[in-house]
Amino acid sequence: MGIYSNTVSICQFNVAGDFPEDLVPWITECLQKHSFNSIEDSLDEQSIGWVHTDDHQNSDFINDTNFKKDNYALFTLRRDQRKIPAALLKAYQSAQEQNFLNANPGFFRVPKHKREELRDAVKLFLFGKTLPSPATYDVVWDLKTNVVTFTSLSPKTIDVFETEFKKTFPGLRLVTLHPYARAEQTLPEEKKELLEKANLATTESALDLIRANQWIGKDFLLWLLYGTLNGSGEYKVRKEGHTELSTPFVAYLNDRIVLQAANEAGKQKITVAGAQDQFNEVLAALRDGKQITEATIYIEKDENLWRVNLKGELFYFGSFKSPSVQIEKEAGIDAASEKEAVFFERMYLLETGIQLFDSLFMQFLTDRLENSWHVSSQKIQEWYGSE
Repeated sequence: MGIYSNTVSICQFNVAGDFPEDLVPWITECLQKHSFNSIEDSLDEQSIGWVHTDDHQNSDFINDTNFKKDNYALFTLRRDQRKIPAALLKAYQSAQEQNFLNANPGFFRVPKHKREELRDAVKLFLFGKTLPSPATYDVVWDLKTNVVTFTSLSPKTIDVFETEFKKTFPGLRLVTLHPYARAEQTLPEEKKELLEKANLATTESALDLIRANQWIGKDFLLWLLYGTLNGSGEYKVRKEGHTELSTPFVAYLNDRIVLQAANEAGKQKITVAGAQDQFNEVLAALRDGKQITEATIYIEKDENLWRVNLKGELFYFGSFKSPSVQIEKEAGIDAASEKEAVFFERMYLLETGIQLFDSLFMQFLTDRLENSWHVSSQKIQEWYGSE
């Protein structure tokens, strides 16, 4: 599902590096240079490149009108692959090896180099009869904030995207907005020193910051669960964005919670699914030493509802559902203008949902980094530890 969908899975990055003075013309040139090339009329196994989000058959980036929408650069990563079923490849290769043995009775088995030669020939033959399968992933680059939103959570696909982005835009790199990075970006300056003191990583590498600070996601979800069952669920907007500061909203957990514990027998994971009342299964798992690693968060403001499956280790937004886009058609409005209106409305709703999430996250961080957290933590432990 792409960026135009009301429900989409996304991860986010900051863009870092040396930016050229004329950024938009440079982006145009880079996208054109690394645009997608079709392999339908070739025997190539794979092709990766950039296409228009509104037309995946179009890979011409001759000017910025093809991708620039106000302060956003919108384009799509397309990867076409030819995939041959393993069973089919094995059957064809076995037949060719048997043909070789029949033609060469002095051999009892096919030599290794000949087997490899036959395998390559069979793959080439089958490639010629196999159409490539396309896959597309949308990219939204906010040129004001230099935050990139990518519509996939697959680790392999994200690796491909990061590699292609770095190759396409030399001098720039993507920095994952993992929990610690999002905390740095969310907190006001006066609170960042407290975050640095709580940082358990020994280096600045993203991998170390993620692994050493898993407490962020786990404590955040536990804190929100406690608020869901013991509080009003009401919070206020704290992060700048489309919604005014101090605007009230509601947030709570429901539907799906994943808990995990690691011991000598390995990782043990349980998933509690379905509408919850008292979360008895979740509380029992917490008493058993498991920690919340993933959960579905509901956020409500006025009559609007956002729902997201938050993956606590990386802060990936799975199945992020925003209010439905409703664009009133007007006479004389063409399809392209309507599509653009849908895009801006989608981004408004998506960014509003993230603003509300960040406000919730900021409230947690403020509570978590204060000196009184040990009191709150003890209260939470006593709560789920009591029968």
